[in-house]
Amino acid sequence: MGMNKNTVLAWATFIMIVVGLVLIGLGAFRYDDVAGWGFASVGIGFFAIAWVFNALKGRV
Repeated sequence: MGMNKNTVLAWATFIMIVVGLVLIGLGAFRYDDVAGWGFASVGIGFFAIAWVFNALKGRV
């Protein structure tokens, strides 16, 4: 299975979205204090990085 740069970026985007969803879920359901806000904001940051990875597909 040959993976080119676009395939690697697609997998990285998918993994970042999954991790972002997990972090937002932890912030929403597991932690009720200020730590929940931190987990949710880091999850949103993961979404932003995944968006950049998705935008780089085909350009690198």
